[in-house]
Amino acid sequence: MTSLSIDRRVRIPDRVRLERYRRSPDLGPAILFFSGGTALRETSRRLVAYTHNSIHLITPFDSGGSSAELRRAFAMPAIGDIRNRLMALADQSLLGNPAIFRLFAHRFPKDGHYEILVDELRAMAAGEHSLVAEIVDPMRKIIRRSLETFLQRMPRGFRLQGASIGNLILAAGYLENGGHLDPVIYLFSMLVQVRGTVRAVVNSDLDLVAELENGERIVGQHLLTGKEAGPISSPVRDIYLADKAGNRAEVEIRDKIRALIDGADLICYPMGSFYSSLVAPILPRGVGRAVGANPCPKVFVPGTVPDPECPGMSVEDQVRELLRYLKQDDEGLSNDAVLKYVLLDTRAGRYQGKVERLRLHQHGVMAIDASLVSPESSPFIDPGLLTEALLSLT
Repeated sequence: MTSLSIDRRVRIPDRVRLERYRRSPDLGPAILFFSGGTALRETSRRLVAYTHNSIHLITPFDSGGSSAELRRAFAMPAIGDIRNRLMALADQSLLGNPAIFRLFAHRFPKDGHYEILVDELRAMAAGEHSLVAEIVDPMRKIIRRSLETFLQRMPRGFRLQGASIGNLILAAGYLENGGHLDPVIYLFSMLVQVRGTVRAVVNSDLDLVAELENGERIVGQHLLTGKEAGPISSPVRDIYLADKAGNRAEVEIRDKIRALIDGADLICYPMGSFYSSLVAPILPRGVGRAVGANPCPKVFVPGTVPDPECPGMSVEDQVRELLRYLKQDDEGLSNDAVLKYVLLDTRAGRYQGKVERLRLHQHGVMAIDASLVSPESSPFIDPGLLTEALLSLT
């Protein structure tokens, strides 16, 4: 097969291209996102109207919330962000899916009594709980079996308070499949008709470690985001993955992840918490080389509001950091092999510092100024406008 690159004029938004994708989303482009968290959730929901082929490589290093308790109990990757993305991409019109969404989104109260919560979980496993009773077979049977498995494997002292039922179901599938995430993700993707591909970038139980410029060392993603703990006291000097002993961990992406990157029509580094959602999934070895080997457009979409993880960092500073971690695989990679464009809205975005196009160009990166922030979404990026802009670039 002959492979070549062709330059073309781009309009943002490209209404003709968008209508073509809308009419045949099953033939839509493979836009690949490195991400985590919830910043891309609404964009993912909009995306399924235009393409069923998007790819989402998710960070599995979250150390807070319901995922943290599961990681402590079963030494497994974090699955909360994976659950969120699966639900965002699921076919909303499929019979029975709204009931599944309600169950997967349900959380036990944080102040609930342990015995009462166990009884409620048993009622779910027996199919007697209203949230499970309204789900149709075969999904109902699979969910009941998964919850029964979880009850059997749940260690003494496991904190059910605040637990996400969706996370418990996926964790049970992980345990049933011998510690592999892909089979359970595949199964639930088929059952709820997920319109895209969701994968953990690595299938490893690792922690995110940040070393700050003031010498402080932060272990755990939840301590970095400014959500479950106070804002970091100093800018990040370095960030890496570590094992449970605190040692740097060298983990490499699997061939199937490399193949997904190779098959992308556009690679997007989207808005979100800069280090924990964007840099984290590009830390495993092999990511940078795989990105550099694919000649497709690579686009960074910086957030339009200040980020607690990168205080005072301008768009150029973020570009420099992104390039640093993308090229850690191979310093011989050119900048434009791993990052070509920065998608901005300089009219309505509230970026930290001044956006200097010439400075970005000196890094080999071109700024694309487009309408991304609407009056309804301000000061945040509008999911619909971002969806249209990215699709127009494919």
